[in-house]
Amino acid sequence: MEDCVFCKIIKGELLSTKLYEDNDFVIIKDINPTAKVHLLAIPKNHVPYIDMMTEEGASYLGKIMLKISKMQEELGITEGFRLVINQGENAGQTVEHVHIHILGGEKLKEM
Repeated sequence: MEDCVFCKIIKGELLSTKLYEDNDFVIIKDINPTAKVHLLAIPKNHVPYIDMMTEEGASYLGKIMLKISKMQEELGITEGFRLVINQGENAGQTVEHVHIHILGGEKLKEM
């Protein structure tokens, strides 16, 4: 999508601090962190909402979760982490491109 900030980051049109990238997704630092470690895992295929995903798109989310579990040390989340996906405006989704927030690096408040 032309005006999607995450698509622009993926294409290299906007700067970001990438911690990981492969053919399917990227992991970047969030520019407005809400935890000591606040990263975003973003699938490269543009899908606005989870309820619009295909089975192939959903498989990327599984790959992301496996990669996060294998990269805990590199990501700075060895003492625990929280994964969050916001679905829709009422849930706090501000960019219409499915992504996972990775929060950690400190003791997080209970939800």
